Amino acid sequence: MEPRIDLMQNEFGGKLAKRMYAVHSLVQQTGLPTATQNLVMLRASQINGCGNCIDIHAKEAAAEGETTTRLNLVAGWRHSTVFTEEEQAALAMTEEATRLADASDGVSDETWARAAKYYDENQLIGLVTLIAMINATNRMAVTLNQLGGSYEPGLMAAVVSS
Repeated sequence: MEPRIDLMQNEFGGKLAKRMYAVHSLVQQTGLPTATQNLVMLRASQINGCGNCIDIHAKEAAAEGETTTRLNLVAGWRHSTVFTEEEQAALAMTEEATRLADASDGVSDETWARAAKYYDENQLIGLVTLIAMINATNRMAVTLNQLGGSYEPGLMAAVVSS
């Protein structure tokens, strides 16, 4: 499988990536913990089967100090002891919001209340935005056959800031 378009080498694609990255920068201003953001992006990418995004977010999280144990257990977070209750609430929301087509009710009131117990309104807006943005990114990367495996930590920030 070959990439259909190299998004970062395309002029319009590069502009789009910079704007999407800018939204992520806004999410960082909400106070939603960086570790939680990394877990959310990794989990949504796993659900969507986006090898490129899994590669990026696992490596970026590791570069920011995330442990191998936690990264390896993200897909099985419900059956592990390494995530806080706050992180579990964010991961539950990530799964329900990512699997909208599979769950006719979308994000349940129970899951929302669980997240609202740990995160303030700005953080909840950040969480919802982050989930929406990573899902959009996953869909673009999978459609364009962006392949995982060769990403180096810091590359995305360097590319979009140029």
